[in-house]
Amino acid sequence: MIKNIIFDIGNVLSYFCWQDFLRNKGFDEDMVERIGRASVYDEDWYEFDKGVLKDEEVIDLFIENDPEIAEEIHQAFDYVEGMVKLKPQTMDWLNGLKSRGYKLYYLSNFSYKCETQCPDSLSFMPMMDGGILSYKVQMTKPNPDIYKKLLSMYSLKAEESVFIDDTPKNIDAAVKLGIKGIVYKDPDQAAEELEKLLLS
Repeated sequence: MIKNIIFDIGNVLSYFCWQDFLRNKGFDEDMVERIGRASVYDEDWYEFDKGVLKDEEVIDLFIENDPEIAEEIHQAFDYVEGMVKLKPQTMDWLNGLKSRGYKLYYLSNFSYKCETQCPDSLSFMPMMDGGILSYKVQMTKPNPDIYKKLLSMYSLKAEESVFIDDTPKNIDAAVKLGIKGIVYKDPDQAAEELEKLLLS
């Protein structure tokens, strides 16, 4: 029986809308993709979410990937308000599950910079029973240790828990630990798959 529902944040409860965020800063499509290749698409992006390096050090890593656009990378990431935004259906979805007695948790690769500069994207936090933002524990999904830490912190049983994430490898890591998993594609699909699990 499922008692605990664990959510990723970016692209599940909130939009990680980095491309629109960059467009709104005035970058054309070619530059949006070029900045993306130097940052979001690169493994260095995990350093933002891991919280080991200072923000300036992470931005320096992005610049090393494409030194010709150092100024644009600074313009993009020195301030990130608007890069993560709450999804409109999130509050109703969580409220509905909460009212049925399920415990709600979050497990997300999430940086201090986004937490402090995109606070509206986390406005669901008061209704959660707990969770982990990766930068606070200095490790990221799909490292199995971050899942184990969540389970131990809140005395959760893996077999009583389901994890919803938009990245398949993050779900695979959870499933290997005995947590049920749902790969999020869109709100209706995720809610439908969750209901089937809850009623099974």
